[in-house]
Amino acid sequence: MTIKTQAGSAFPLGATYQGSGVNFSIFSKNATAVTLLLFKEVNSRKPFAQIPFHSQFNRTDHYWHIFVEDLEVGTLYGFQVDGPWQPERGLRFDPSKVLLDPYAKMTHFPDNYLRQVAARHGHVNIDQCVKGAVVDLRGFDWQGTRPIKRSLQDTVIYEMHVAGFTKHPSSGVPEHKRGTYAGVIEKIPYLKELGVTAIELMPVQQFDIQDAPLGKQNYWGYSPVNFFSPHTAYSSDKSVCGAYNEFRVMVRELHKAGIEVILDVVFNHTAEGGHDGPTLSMKGLQNDAYYTLENEKRWYSNYSGCGNTCNANHSVMRKMIRDSLRFWANEMHVDGFRFDLASVLARDSQGNVMKDPPLLWSIDSDPALAGTKIIAEAWDAAGLYQVGDFVGDRWNEWNGKFRDDVRSFFRGDNGVTGRFGSRLLGSPDLYYKDNHSPQRSINLVTAHDGFTLNDLVSYNDKHNLDNGENNRDGDNHNISYNHGVEGPTLNPKVNELREQQMKNFFATLLLSLGTPMITMGDEVKRTQQGNNNAYCQDNEISWFDWNLVDKNQDLLRFVRELIKLRRFDDVLEEKIHLSLSDVIHDANIEWHGVKPGQADWSEDSHSIALTLLDPYSKDRMYMVFNAYWEDLEFEVPVIEGHWFKLVDTAAKPPADIFDFKTAPPLDTATVTVAARSVMLFVANPLLESRCN
Repeated sequence: MTIKTQAGSAFPLGATYQGSGVNFSIFSKNATAVTLLLFKEVNSRKPFAQIPFHSQFNRTDHYWHIFVEDLEVGTLYGFQVDGPWQPERGLRFDPSKVLLDPYAKMTHFPDNYLRQVAARHGHVNIDQCVKGAVVDLRGFDWQGTRPIKRSLQDTVIYEMHVAGFTKHPSSGVPEHKRGTYAGVIEKIPYLKELGVTAIELMPVQQFDIQDAPLGKQNYWGYSPVNFFSPHTAYSSDKSVCGAYNEFRVMVRELHKAGIEVILDVVFNHTAEGGHDGPTLSMKGLQNDAYYTLENEKRWYSNYSGCGNTCNANHSVMRKMIRDSLRFWANEMHVDGFRFDLASVLARDSQGNVMKDPPLLWSIDSDPALAGTKIIAEAWDAAGLYQVGDFVGDRWNEWNGKFRDDVRSFFRGDNGVTGRFGSRLLGSPDLYYKDNHSPQRSINLVTAHDGFTLNDLVSYNDKHNLDNGENNRDGDNHNISYNHGVEGPTLNPKVNELREQQMKNFFATLLLSLGTPMITMGDEVKRTQQGNNNAYCQDNEISWFDWNLVDKNQDLLRFVRELIKLRRFDDVLEEKIHLSLSDVIHDANIEWHGVKPGQADWSEDSHSIALTLLDPYSKDRMYMVFNAYWEDLEFEVPVIEGHWFKLVDTAAKPPADIFDFKTAPPLDTATVTVAARSVMLFVANPLLESRCN
């Protein structure tokens, strides 16, 4: 093959296929020489071409660029970049390493890849290097589908792991599709029937599975090597560009079913780690631009807890993050993003917290991202906690205080009732200010990080010995309760109470103001056997066991019906862009205790009730939350007509939840609310007509 080259263009960055060839472009301020290497196969140990960049014709300021004629889609490539090896200045050029293009749209690890080899300075890795692949962005048939742009008012999020969702043999998915994007497609009917409107995928940006303790694998994926390319191991199509196409097919089919796709994106750190980590890409291109360094620049700042911190507000890194988001939104049609440890992105190059971080504001106002959902995990690993104070008009937040206060309330802790009441109403103590919307709070009880819902009510302590770190890893502050027995039990009373508590959590989550997020498998009692940090468990500890769907039909039905109730009658939900304060004002909320109008906010209180009016449907709601360990008799607020019972978490199925057609009327002045239970009543004219 005859290689013909031209000067190329500095923009756009990455490998851009143009029909007659490919334009390659990278950023490196201090490089003295750049060579492009082209490979025929993923496992090729030698390039078929090595093309040096001419410093005069192939460089514009800090951008190196070249156009190579007659290259085809699927061509694999990498860069060798020479420059000063001066760690004390923050420069770590190593021409022995083949580097991955940060803008590569497909990424491939060879079968013989070893993370340790890339960590040895001066050690040639050409026969074990990670490679990018040329992708043609044109020509995919979206079959008329587009990003859905559903309002958060009507959104129920389901957080899931692409592989773990279908990898279990019980999934019924053909073996070659298990654990893949194609496997998710097979399970769209389940998601549709469940009623969720969006799936939030744990990281699908290409990550390094070897970034884990010896003998373990990085299963969760919070170890990115590239911000653009979809993780190849999640593709059943093993061709060079297979993952790129299969991911888009998955998005297209989910959109046909009315389900949005939100990506959990990791821009706070990369798999390159600290000073002793591998040189895979950005570290060898321009280390001091891409990463935040300490005053002694040989060391990396570590606000992520993962060895390094991305220099997110540096102009080059800021541009790359925005380009990545635009790529996923425009080319891959995803509907939104959840930003892992988003508070890291509020820090400057010295690690100081910025009042108006340019990256976060630019994402907030980027017209190319208008209509996408943007969600912050509003804290970092260095103690910065910004729940309620995250910048921007469009940013929504994982509400960690909702999680903690709801758990504490139902565990029976003292002094929680007041905070619990606030969480029910969209956390006005956090979001009343700045005219925030009612949906700014992303409400969650569980997430991938921590106990599953089943384990939350089954274990007092974490059980992480399988992780190989002597149970030192994982959070110790779980706010969990095993109800008398640690782990699985045959005691029917304990199991009944645990299921009742799970229903309490679901009822609170789906009846509260805000945007609810459910964790994969919680609806069928998925367990991780007490492991609250299963990041390295690519096995049945983490996978969705589909046998549980039949085994735990009662809880699954309860969750399905709750979601229907929420979406049928948007209690306290945003209408026509009202602020949280407006919605709460219009709801005419009244707080009650066992006596109407006499709410008990004392330190020892473990129950609360409220009535409210939906100002649009005119439905009146009466909700009772009893976390006390004994039954309580509540005097029901007097209204014209009847209250109709929709939810009673202490009742045996199917009387634990009703729809609007079958809800029974309440004909007594009082109601017994069982210990550790939730009840919901509604009054509306349509239901009342049944009593006349």
